Formats: sequence, C-alpha cells, structure tokens
Amino acid sequence: MMAGVDTLGHWQTHLHPLFDRLRDAATPRAAMDAIGQATLDIVGPGLLTINAWHARTGEIERLWSSDPAAYPVGGKKRKGDTVWTRQLLVRGEVFVGEGDDALAAVFDDIATIRALRLNGVVNVPLCHGGKVIGTFNYLADIDAWTAHEITALRMLGQFAVGAVRDELQDQSQG
Repeated sequence: MMAGVDTLGHWQTHLHPLFDRLRDAATPRAAMDAIGQATLDIVGPGLLTINAWHARTGEIERLWSSDPAAYPVGGKKRKGDTVWTRQLLVRGEVFVGEGDDALAAVFDDIATIRALRLNGVVNVPLCHGGKVIGTFNYLADIDAWTAHEITALRMLGQFAVGAVRDELQDQSQG
C-alpha cells in the first residue's frame, strides 16, 4: 500500500489545499495542476494523465501529464474496439490492472510504461451528462491496488470532470 492513503487525516491534509486551489483556478489547466499535485501527494509517486475522450473520432487526447517528457500534453491515441475500451470508455467502469502482463494486454505503449518501471494502473472514467468525456489514468510501481487507493483515485478523478468538460468546450469554440 502507498503511504498514508488509508488514513482520513492524510487525505484531509491534502484535500483542503486542493479545494482552495480549485476555487482559485481560472483555467482548466490550473484546475488540472491542482488535481494532479493533490493526487501525487495523496496516492504517492506515479504517472498521472488526464485525458479527453473524443468518442466520434475514437481518440484519447492527453490534456495533462505528470511526466510531460514521456507523455506530452496534446498527445493523441486512437482506441479501437477492445474489452478495455468497452469497459472504460463505453460503459464508464473503472479499469484496474496489476502486473506487467495485465498492462501489456491493454496498452500499446507498454515499452514506455516498462521503461518508467510502472506495473499497475487504475483508469477512472470521467463522465458528464451520462457519457464518458475523459479518463483519469494513474500508473505506479505497485504489486496490488488496495480499496483505499482505488477509492482515492476515483474521488480525485471526479474533481477533474469539470476541467475536462471546460477544456472540451474551449476546443469546440476555438
């Protein structure tokens, strides 16, 4: 288990500053910066990406990354019809992957993931208006996710829904 995720005091230490930063966030990027920092503080070291889902084109677009060298903002991936796609992007259900084999089965960028020494993922669908509009993806060097970690990631992902929605609206108007 990652340090402190299961203690309410640990969460509160980082949630109150997050609430203040979200209140003051003037742009979707500022909100994602706040959410990203809080996620790393609460859950621990790892790779976080926040993405928009363009269902019409079948593309995931990276809006925010905790490691822009390996996963730059603006990167896009086309997602075909797979079990992972139907679970996360169609039905809006969380995907939890543990171990190299589980990640290799669903990610075409497994070489990059391995190079970063990451072997576990939690993909949280970001939903608005009954549809998936994005994903909140957290990878870490972890053998097994705890219920506390998955809950923390699902909760933190929900804070990103408004920022992703606003970014998509900005894109459609620009």
